[in-house]
Amino acid sequence: MSSTAEIIQTLTAQFNADAAAGLDLIFQFNIEDAENYYVVVKDGTCDVQAGDNDDANVTLIMDSETFKGIATGETDGMQAFMGGKLRAEGDMMLAMKLSELFPV
Repeated sequence: MSSTAEIIQTLTAQFNADAAAGLDLIFQFNIEDAENYYVVVKDGTCDVQAGDNDDANVTLIMDSETFKGIATGETDGMQAFMGGKLRAEGDMMLAMKLSELFPV
């Protein structure tokens, strides 16, 4: 299985800068069995950092298997959420925007 670092790099390679125009958001990814990451989306750019950001607009909490599935398109994020494999804290509507910002 790919490491969380490799998965987050895959996600950023799919970044849709056009969908991020005018946005200023921070997505926190808390991976229960691996390292955490946050993604800063600002004015059409995407910056990934390891660790935690206390100013995140939305925090997504899941295990690494669920994270990999969502990032590769093998798992539907909404189904993972409804099935309890993905939890969101903060602005839940922003979590929906992830599929536009990082299309699979």
